[in-house]
Amino acid sequence: MLKVLVLFGGCSEEHDIAVKSATEVYHHIDKTKYEVTYVGITKNGEWHKVTSPEQPLSDSHVTAILSPDKSMKGILLLENNNYTFQPIDVIFPVMHGKMGEDGQLQGIMEMSGIPYVGCGIEASVIGMDKSFAHLVAQKAGVRVPWFITTECVEDINPDALPYPVFIKPARSGSSFGISKVTCKEQYQAAIEEALRYDSKVLIEEAIVGAEVGCAVMGNGNALITGEVDMIQVSNGFFRIHQEKNPEQGSENSSIKVPAPLEKELTERIKTEAKKVYQAMGCKGLARVDLFLTDNEEIILNEVNTLPGLTCYSRYPRMMHAAGIDFTEMINRLVELAL
Repeated sequence: MLKVLVLFGGCSEEHDIAVKSATEVYHHIDKTKYEVTYVGITKNGEWHKVTSPEQPLSDSHVTAILSPDKSMKGILLLENNNYTFQPIDVIFPVMHGKMGEDGQLQGIMEMSGIPYVGCGIEASVIGMDKSFAHLVAQKAGVRVPWFITTECVEDINPDALPYPVFIKPARSGSSFGISKVTCKEQYQAAIEEALRYDSKVLIEEAIVGAEVGCAVMGNGNALITGEVDMIQVSNGFFRIHQEKNPEQGSENSSIKVPAPLEKELTERIKTEAKKVYQAMGCKGLARVDLFLTDNEEIILNEVNTLPGLTCYSRYPRMMHAAGIDFTEMINRLVELAL
């Protein structure tokens, strides 16, 4: 059987979301097809082998080390001062945010020589930094919001901003540190909140329109998409991963998949999403989030190169609506990695 290493957790603020995503992989992966090893990374950066993502990492007494030696493709396991070596055929990283989705983990996996699911170093770096993603998409002919970046409160004259704007960490995800700012009096607090999560802050115009998303899968020109979804927000902005009980539904939003749009408009959204995916050099999978204005203009929001795979996440829902269930989605992603 193919030996799969599922890496999950991580040091970012999205650790708990990654654990939920890995739990869904655990419940849906074909255990008759793969011999699966689960290694969780704690918030402090310790690597532990566990029987499943549902096991607390603190209960594990087995330390795992991914071999950087391409002649030894696997992991070293340390237990009671004894090392064993376990070969690995493919890595399935289920990690979001910093040190999981931003190219750092991808660099370690590249050194190991083991094929892995998802985007490479360059696409991961670009996708994680929203300002980089905007520049690449813009060069590819995709409309992006007006934006600027800063690293401190004093760099920008708040009187000059085209309110309302969103102020957010340039390299973070799941709505952590994001504020909608409607006047200059709210500017400083919003910048300080964003700086809690990243040293680089993105300030961008607030686009008036619906939020739509497109799940993309594949390598090169051989791409498929899930059904386009649409987020309908009653107040504030979409922040389901920060809510107390997201499994029971969002407190301020609902997601419709397929989106209630005409076929021609849906196909345009898919085309723009694939254009961004290819311009960034993505492979395996990514979720491209966009805005749809009232006059049917399509504008990039952000790109998630390792999108959530929880029971309430958008990527697997979009794929399921297109006829690809969770187990088949995993199979296809592993095949693409190989």
